[in-house]
Amino acid sequence: MFEFERCLPEEAGVSSNAIKGLLQYLDKKDIPMHSLLVMRNDKLIFEKYYAPCTENTLHRMFSISKSITALAISLLADEGRIDLDESIATYFPEYTSENTHKWIKDTTIRNMLMMRTCHASTTYKVDMKSDWVESFFTVVPTHKPGTVFHYDTSAAHVLCALVEKETKMPMLDYLKEKVLNHLDFSKDSYMVKDPFGVSIGGSGLVAKPMDILKVLYLLDKKGTVTCSDGIKRTLLNPEFIELATSNLSPSIMTGPIPSESMGYGMQIWQNEKGGFVLYGMGGQLAISIPDYKLLIMTTADTQGIAGGNQVIYDGIYNLLLPAIKNTNVGTTSDSNSISTDSHQDGVTAENGSGRTSPYSELVKYADSLRVSRPRIPGKPNENLTICSSVIQNKLGNQANSKSIRLSYKLTENPQKFKELSLELNETGKSSLILIASDDSDTMTIDFSLSDMAEGNIKKYDAYYTAGATWLKDNDLYIRVHLIGECVGSIRFELFFGDKDITVFMRKVEETYFNEFNGHLYGELR
Repeated sequence: MFEFERCLPEEAGVSSNAIKGLLQYLDKKDIPMHSLLVMRNDKLIFEKYYAPCTENTLHRMFSISKSITALAISLLADEGRIDLDESIATYFPEYTSENTHKWIKDTTIRNMLMMRTCHASTTYKVDMKSDWVESFFTVVPTHKPGTVFHYDTSAAHVLCALVEKETKMPMLDYLKEKVLNHLDFSKDSYMVKDPFGVSIGGSGLVAKPMDILKVLYLLDKKGTVTCSDGIKRTLLNPEFIELATSNLSPSIMTGPIPSESMGYGMQIWQNEKGGFVLYGMGGQLAISIPDYKLLIMTTADTQGIAGGNQVIYDGIYNLLLPAIKNTNVGTTSDSNSISTDSHQDGVTAENGSGRTSPYSELVKYADSLRVSRPRIPGKPNENLTICSSVIQNKLGNQANSKSIRLSYKLTENPQKFKELSLELNETGKSSLILIASDDSDTMTIDFSLSDMAEGNIKKYDAYYTAGATWLKDNDLYIRVHLIGECVGSIRFELFFGDKDITVFMRKVEETYFNEFNGHLYGELR
């Protein structure tokens, strides 16, 4: 098997206290983390999944998909099937004609890899019901290709379509056959497809965090690793990796945060510490910092949090890097993998003094973490009672109950809900239920006032974990963390009047859950 050798952080010159400090910092900043994996000197020194996520949880990787697409394109070029300096129009004659704009015809595959196309934005978002690939060739371009950097997700999507057209197979299957199976990449990983059956090469990859760490490691090793069968192989062209991970395109004009302003290679970003990043929206970050011999993988949901990704970067840069010593621990031996857990019992005391070691403290703290409960910034979750005094005064004989049921008839609304029911439990599972006007659908959101509850939104087969807190005496906030293919959140604010309720709903997710946007008003039954 392809496994990373493991060791204690201190054995790799990294302070356990620094890793703990990073975890505490991210928690204090209210960043909903899903995982954190850290490697140094080719050894895995820390691996944490925030409950309910586990090492086997598949996770949407968003724009890390672009980096994966670039690797598939490099393989096609090595096989002589495509030429990076050929016009993309050459490979899609079905979408072009004599009337196709010159700038589109002048756009090369290399331009697309470098995000120097003729489009300033993602073309298929103009009309997502029309052919996504075709849109690249029909939307009017904004500038000459090969010049300035613009983040164009449709470029990666068309490149993925090119791979699938040339290989006659799904892009991820092609990559698994050529490269990823040698790394024991998850067999159940997959790519979401567009409405026309093409893998979404710009954002569709669904895989495990460890899968992406393996790809990052392969890039760090310039394409040559000891594979799962024990044989050392060059799986990717080292010259392409050198180009792809270098600074080819300035991104300062469009970068919203410092770590997206450092430049771009070929579907791979530069970072502030002289390394590179496989970057995905919402905190999916595979970070290489060569000067520290450090590889880091995170999954999270920073969508809707201004500068959320930069918070992750800053935590790593300001808390972890200063605590790293120049300690070499040798090279990786895939056949001698050691579980971090096997060290745990042996480091519970230092020098026989009976004191708990920094690593044991790190493990204890990390094991307590889960995808975060909603909370008021800067304040602890103190109000865990079933309901506020305002609501208690309205409910009569229910006021002292541990479980309260409320039902509201909703006025006409764009979301077409006719009824809202609410069950509040002090210690157990609470529920928010919305019933459609035509009775065709009932949407149930389970949540907890004291912890987190898990559930599935059946309409979308979307797994989630959800919690709630009181913002004011009559104002309840519910946050639903979507986990898996649909990474994002759904947020509810419920304002209780004397005999009515006002609900503000907001979804922070790329594609679905539009019925959870806007406002509802209802009167108590």
